[in-house]
Amino acid sequence: MNMLEMLRGAMLRGGVRGLAGPILIVMILSMMVLPLPPFLLDILFTFNIALSIMVLLVAMNTTKPLDFAVFPTVLLISTLLRLSLNVASTRVVLLRGHTGPDAAGKVIESFGHFLVGGNYTVGIVVFVILVVINFVVITKGAGRIAEVGARFTLDAMPGKQMAIDADLNAGLIGEDMARKRRAEIAQEADFYGAMDGASKFVRGDAVAGIIIMLINIVGGLVVGVLQHNLDLATAATNYTLLTIGDGLVAQIPALVISTAAGMVVSRVASDDSIGQQLAKQLVSSPQVLILTAAIVGTLGMIPGMPHFAFLLLAGLLGWFAFFLLQRTQQEAVKAAAAENPVVAQSTEAPEASWEDVAQVDVLGLEVGYRLISLVDKAQDGDLLRRIKGIRKKFTQDMGFLPPAVHIRDNLELRPNGYRITLKGAEIGSGEAYPNMFLAINPGSVSGTLPGTPTKDPAFGLPAVWVDAAVREQAQVMGYTVVDAGTVVATHMSHLIHTHAAELLGRQELQQLLDHLGKLAPKLTEDLIPKLLPLATVQKVLQNLLDEGMHIRDMRTILETLAEHAVHTQDAIVLTGLVRIALGAAIVQQFYPSAQELQVIGMDKELEYVLAQALQAGGSAIEPSLANTLLREARTATQTQEQMGLPAVLLVPGHIRDLLARFLKRSLPQLRVISQEEVPGFKTVRFTSMVGGRA
Repeated sequence: MNMLEMLRGAMLRGGVRGLAGPILIVMILSMMVLPLPPFLLDILFTFNIALSIMVLLVAMNTTKPLDFAVFPTVLLISTLLRLSLNVASTRVVLLRGHTGPDAAGKVIESFGHFLVGGNYTVGIVVFVILVVINFVVITKGAGRIAEVGARFTLDAMPGKQMAIDADLNAGLIGEDMARKRRAEIAQEADFYGAMDGASKFVRGDAVAGIIIMLINIVGGLVVGVLQHNLDLATAATNYTLLTIGDGLVAQIPALVISTAAGMVVSRVASDDSIGQQLAKQLVSSPQVLILTAAIVGTLGMIPGMPHFAFLLLAGLLGWFAFFLLQRTQQEAVKAAAAENPVVAQSTEAPEASWEDVAQVDVLGLEVGYRLISLVDKAQDGDLLRRIKGIRKKFTQDMGFLPPAVHIRDNLELRPNGYRITLKGAEIGSGEAYPNMFLAINPGSVSGTLPGTPTKDPAFGLPAVWVDAAVREQAQVMGYTVVDAGTVVATHMSHLIHTHAAELLGRQELQQLLDHLGKLAPKLTEDLIPKLLPLATVQKVLQNLLDEGMHIRDMRTILETLAEHAVHTQDAIVLTGLVRIALGAAIVQQFYPSAQELQVIGMDKELEYVLAQALQAGGSAIEPSLANTLLREARTATQTQEQMGLPAVLLVPGHIRDLLARFLKRSLPQLRVISQEEVPGFKTVRFTSMVGGRA
């Protein structure tokens, strides 16, 4: 009953496919116990050969090891199948071997006669050679590669995880892609570990093959001479040839499977299969083929050498090299014609027109000539795709679509330099090195790396430019390793978030309002331009963005503006009112799930002095008071950061704007919020005081 329930569960989970695995294993194991007729043995031996060829072809056409992740299981099943066939054929050989060479079926007879010419001495030698090749060369090498690959993959997992987190934070990938890449890293480590263990199956299979051959030969002689009264020569010929045929028909598929295992674990990850890699990297250079043809042809002209074979091969290599040279020249001519088309030019200089007026790009990226490969799709440059991902992530985070990034080369820059511009003015620059990696020190690395010391252009962390060969070592040592394209993309993502307020122009705001008008048309119709001009709304939104807030909740923002626009048109006052309406979102930005807000407070006397300055009509703070305020705010901020808490200063609403503008330049990490912005269900605890003690 339990067996029936298990089969029913397997069918519910995977249908008929769910039963394929259990049925196959049961059939393989039953072959060791149940007697099989010679005809069925022929079918099964043929199936074993076909299975090995299929596995080899699949292994050659994979582009990365995880494309054939089931290979360790296939290795176990194929090994178990060969051993079961050996047991079944041994039973038939010992029971019916006295009847002649076809006692165990036509397949074993063919391998015993055709492949070794009916000479059992030659058969034994060939069998032993195949076993040695499989056991000593292929299986041992593949097992060593799998062992080292498993160890290196496991050691590199922390660095790869941090690289995924860096791409996710930079907006280059989404949550689904990050989850998929993390799963691939875990699967890769599991795969190499499984391959390390599965290779032991093949090595054990080779040892078992030798032992089974010796048992069959000795057992056959005993059975033939003592039980069937055959003379020793006839018994030796019959049973030895049957045993050799049985061994060869099992060892040849084993050798093919071992070769497939070696190909899977020894290949380097690429978008091409093994056949494509061989064609591209081995026979794609005409110069190499010409030199090889010359050497082989020279050897063929030496007296005593087989002239025909050497000269024939030299001629074929020379012809193939000539064919490759012709094709390369034709492709170069087509590329030149595509890049430099013939354009009819007028003999007279054209008049100037408005088309000649070049507008300044809102967002621009200028690169040196060595970085052109990063933005050129023909050279597999993926920076354009990364920048698209940055704009999409920015749109999702901040609530509006930023201007497009215009990319151009600039010969005035250093060859590896780049510059990011906003409305024609430089806002950031740095250097990147294609084909190299930037190893960033997050503060907990275990050693130093050989390379060019530098700083991460986005956040100023210490870093080192290293070669690709050092990448795995850097990840193992705890560095966050990123390529040149990621360096530029992360720097740009940081800068456009920092300058979000300047990116919200009239055109971007109008597009945002048009999009919102499709969802809530009354909001925009009643507010703009009836109650507020577009410029005032833009200024309010820019004020919010300037202090690191997003504007995704446009419904609340516009409703608050519509409510208070009849009383004031002052953008600063309206910004404060909008912040109060968005208070819950502002607090959640700094304290995502905390019920108690641990913030920096301000002394009552200092609050009073600042309030008096504002009432007197001043918009600046007296110099000596400003120095004291800045010094104590910096000390409180450092204390807050050492405690692992966000640097947030809580002040009354009427002085919040003054303090926020004053502290922004010197302490950009310190955020100033008003007491009115704190939701009523939150509690507040002061960790330190500016102008007093906690």
